[in-house]
Amino acid sequence: MLLALLLTFIAGGATSIGAALGVLGRGTGTRTLAGGLGLSAGVMLYISFVELLPQGTMILSGGEIATSRGTAWAVLSFFLGIALIAGVDRLVPQPVNPHEFAGRMGGTGEDGTEFREPDELAADRALKARLMRTGTVTAIALALHNVPEGFATFVAALQAPEIAIPVVAAIALHNIPEGLAVAVPVRRATGSRSKAFWLATMTGLAEPAGAMLGYLLLAPLLTGPSMGAILAGVGGVMVFVSLDELLPAAEETGEHHTVIYSLIAGMAIMAVTLLVL
Repeated sequence: MLLALLLTFIAGGATSIGAALGVLGRGTGTRTLAGGLGLSAGVMLYISFVELLPQGTMILSGGEIATSRGTAWAVLSFFLGIALIAGVDRLVPQPVNPHEFAGRMGGTGEDGTEFREPDELAADRALKARLMRTGTVTAIALALHNVPEGFATFVAALQAPEIAIPVVAAIALHNIPEGLAVAVPVRRATGSRSKAFWLATMTGLAEPAGAMLGYLLLAPLLTGPSMGAILAGVGGVMVFVSLDELLPAAEETGEHHTVIYSLIAGMAIMAVTLLVL
């Protein structure tokens, strides 16, 4: 259990990396980002369809052979997992491009200092307010969004650590852009690097919180058929995260072929890893 909790802290803590990049005003190369996100999607998709869903089916079938009843319950659990994460995902606002504040310098005063027109200053204040609201709402929504991800990581670690480690790496990588998404607008709005960093970091801490909350509420269910349903549901969560977050974010970099090759590489790496383990 301690190992499972530690892995959720590692996955959630990756948000701080994105937060640090955001407050430092740095980013990652498009090809590197595209490759990393594509690789993560490949890992999570392969695990979901080859490991979690089949394992859930076998447990629900009560033996080594999948039954139609066990398969039906596993498929239902899988799509319920997708429905759960999709419902939470609806709370996340559409990303707002944190562009530079509007307006140009209107000229210089008699003492040589630069000044701006009142309407330009008003536009900047309005944009700052909008960016602050965006960063705060995004932080809250992403925190809620990370709760089921934390529980998914925790359950995978309890069931099989060899599966959980690549899952943690995949979730950690996709948490880096989430940290950026919160830190950049908050930093632009407030001018405070520390506020932006800690607000973004708090969204990642929702993952271990979600793991513990889920464990406390569902601990009696983590055995028998219920465990099969949870594993299949976790597979659904991972598939949705891959298709709705990882791959679209990777494609936005414009490195389409890098994304596809990395996706296939992620599947291949996970296949070899599982065969070896």
